[in-house]
Amino acid sequence: MTDVQSCFLPGTNIQFAFDSTSLGYLKTCARLYYYHMIEGWTSNDESVHLRFGIEYHRALQDYDISRANGISYQDAVHDTIQELVLRTADFNPDHKTKTKDNLIRTVIWYLETFKDDSAETVILSDGRPAVEQSFRFELDWGPQHGIKAGPNYQTDETDRAPQPYILSGHLDRVVNFSGQTFVMDRKTTTTTPSDYYFNQFEPNNQMTLYSFASKVVLDAPVRGVIIDCAQIAVGFSRFVRGFTYRTPEQIEEWVGDLRYWFALQEQFAIADNWPMNDTACDKFGGCRFREVCSKQKSVRPNFLAASFKQLEPSQRWNPLKPR
Repeated sequence: MTDVQSCFLPGTNIQFAFDSTSLGYLKTCARLYYYHMIEGWTSNDESVHLRFGIEYHRALQDYDISRANGISYQDAVHDTIQELVLRTADFNPDHKTKTKDNLIRTVIWYLETFKDDSAETVILSDGRPAVEQSFRFELDWGPQHGIKAGPNYQTDETDRAPQPYILSGHLDRVVNFSGQTFVMDRKTTTTTPSDYYFNQFEPNNQMTLYSFASKVVLDAPVRGVIIDCAQIAVGFSRFVRGFTYRTPEQIEEWVGDLRYWFALQEQFAIADNWPMNDTACDKFGGCRFREVCSKQKSVRPNFLAASFKQLEPSQRWNPLKPR
């Protein structure tokens, strides 16, 4: 297997390639970003939510590709579910709602609900359907510190790195809907997808990146993101479609703000100091590292080692790693 390029400048903790996940960690809390991206700490057990989401997305991706290639609805559903059952043979989570049976049911019901969907997959210039479309593109500026960057290192103009910043990621699907182009993103939740649920996407780091990236990839205007949300319950699955729009001015402002966030990340890396944002500890159900950060600094490594596992560098989250 070919080695994947590191997303960090050589010899530093300065990241130059970002996706929505790593950028989201940085924007939420520098300490959270440090534990995940630089030290590679992760949960000891497989995340039920992560595996459920991955399998759900993979199944819908299989179906979208089949339909775009002219496979009939019935055959596409049959093939999709057959592959899903084979892939999840080892998936038996101890969870009230996110079970294998509920996963299969949710995929079948989603495909039935949107059987005659007016959203049509965009076909790219090379003939491929725009499904699970990977993107990677350079920005017109890069890190301000070269490979000698380190704690207490003072740089000057001659030490700037030639490497530009890179944005990367994956788009679930790009569609034509009501005469406009949208990215389509699928989400799962155990809560009722009300207006309150959809309000979280305006503004939203991931959705703005998707809107920006799809415009770059397609070289055409993109209206925003269609969000198909699946509520997973014990006895049923239900689906609600929402929309989040982005104007060119909003996207331009978001890209401009990246200069601030990337410069801040460089300063954290140079000082080798990753401050905790203690106003974010209780967000999203509580940060997984909250108990660790509540301890005094000298004993945190012990609590990390006791509650988490540290991945090898090649196994850590890397925006440049292909799917």
